[in-house]
Amino acid sequence: MRPRLPQERPTEPPTGYKIAHPVLGADGGGAGFLGVSLGAAAPYKVLDEARCVYGRRHSAPHRRCDCGFHCVHERRCAEGLLVQAEHRRAVLLEVSVLGPYIRFERGFRYGRQRVRAATVGPCPCGAEAAVLADAGWGRAGRSVLEAACAGCVGGRPRWTLEAFARLAGDGLRVRAAPGAGSRGPAPGVPELAAEAALLQARLDWFQGQLARLGRAMGGGG
Repeated sequence: MRPRLPQERPTEPPTGYKIAHPVLGADGGGAGFLGVSLGAAAPYKVLDEARCVYGRRHSAPHRRCDCGFHCVHERRCAEGLLVQAEHRRAVLLEVSVLGPYIRFERGFRYGRQRVRAATVGPCPCGAEAAVLADAGWGRAGRSVLEAACAGCVGGRPRWTLEAFARLAGDGLRVRAAPGAGSRGPAPGVPELAAEAALLQARLDWFQGQLARLGRAMGGGG
């Protein structure tokens, strides 16, 4: 017989990280999330219980099935998934793993979860997101939302991050990640002077190359 692994009895629910698309019901309510892998067919709420995606009657997670919620242990692993082209409009979720779970090397598979926080990435233009706007597609009667800045949202339906958090309920916190134009302090005089000196050195080098090329072609410089 194979020895059974010892059961874990944590004093607090484990924390995990995952990515998903924010969604909103067609009636303007029912805010939640849509997974990017097995859970892509069924949106879930902030506090929710997983059901077998194959329609079987067992509760999730079942050891002989791959149903249930999934998350990874480390935030940076989930952030790495956002680099993939098909996931760049998703958001990063921090979740509490509730109830029975199965631990793997890189994450958990489990039956219940609470989404504690969602981090919305920058607008596709690189600016910090100001709203969540209609992405133009959806699932199961819910519209998928994506990050947008004030300049790119256009006439699309939009909701502020605070409004989405209120609609989702259950204490969800939603924040915007810094945009490409807001990383680090603005350069000061020493930094600008160094950049100017570097540019001048490059210009002198190019002028010298042009002069040598002119002499080699008989143009005299």
